[in-house]
Amino acid sequence: MIYLDHNATTPLAAEALAAMRPYLEWHFGNPSSIHAAGREARAAIDDARDRMARLLKVKPHEIIFTGGGTESDNLAILGLARNRSSRGKHVITCTTEHHAVLHAFEHLQKREGFRVTFLSVDSSGRVAPEQVEEAIIPETTLVSVMTANNETGTLQPAREIAAICRKRGVLFHTDAIQSFGKEPLNAGEFDAISLAAHKFGGPKGAGVLMLGSGISLDRLQHGGSHENERRPGTENVAAIAGMAAAAELALSIGPAESARQAGLRDRLWKGVRNAYPDAIMNGHPEFRLGNTLNVSFPGLDGEGLLIALDLAGVAVSSGSACMVGSVVASHVLLAMGVSPETASSTVRFSLGKQTTEAEIEDAIGRIESVLARLQAAA
Repeated sequence: MIYLDHNATTPLAAEALAAMRPYLEWHFGNPSSIHAAGREARAAIDDARDRMARLLKVKPHEIIFTGGGTESDNLAILGLARNRSSRGKHVITCTTEHHAVLHAFEHLQKREGFRVTFLSVDSSGRVAPEQVEEAIIPETTLVSVMTANNETGTLQPAREIAAICRKRGVLFHTDAIQSFGKEPLNAGEFDAISLAAHKFGGPKGAGVLMLGSGISLDRLQHGGSHENERRPGTENVAAIAGMAAAAELALSIGPAESARQAGLRDRLWKGVRNAYPDAIMNGHPEFRLGNTLNVSFPGLDGEGLLIALDLAGVAVSSGSACMVGSVVASHVLLAMGVSPETASSTVRFSLGKQTTEAEIEDAIGRIESVLARLQAAA
């Protein structure tokens, strides 16, 4: 199998597995217990927190471990909005956000009386910082705009938006789940950042919410004083240890690896376009992740193309893996002005550090065969 769906999840890095193994096999204590076994587990969490803090250049107490990216997004959005509701109930996000963000904002709007401004994007999927500034009113308490889109790879001007929010006294959260390890990230420029381990070679079921010093939020769950009383529940010690190891690896190879993958992505696009001249590349041509290629194939059925590629041994997706089983057109592409028909004919290719030049050449050949067969049958 040629795996080109790294934006959905990445293979577990050997370094992460090695870091996890002791806490899966031997050091099984509850990190809240005071005996030696518990202290061993607690030491692993403290060490991982220190390491994540060093990587992000923040303080250890600004790191909150969660059960994944969706929880990190929800904790940031719901927790911060509710905590500041007495100051105002207006919040801002973007129409192309991941559903973990969009659905959290929709909940605030439908169930908790918040007014939500959903910012539009241009045809490349970017929101203009000026739109954010114009949307901020005295009652605005929170803005959330992702760093990079998981479907198209389009990079948002998150740093510029963060600066506007800070100037206006509004908290800014960014979902950096897809961009961590691929693009530079200065955590000190943001009030809150969400990360997910399995997007950068760590295990599934582990995430981080970086929350700046002095910023309080309302917890989403109740039942314990874990994570400085911000996220109760017994910590997943092994996953947290693995996440820290994977994060260190991802950042150590990040710039060079992103450039390598961008070259392979461009070769893949050239091969796809040669095989299907009507193919359309979605997303910003310049401000985008090096590993992501989102392509529409007008006239073809996207679901049929995905199945055919899978049978040919090429693993790709139509967009967010969190929408498994969904046959509706991508909300991201529709927000960019892509027609429903074209959006429904779209495939996302996403590369990773395991992707080789030989695999890309092999994939191009398989894609060419699939496209030729589908066009002949049309």
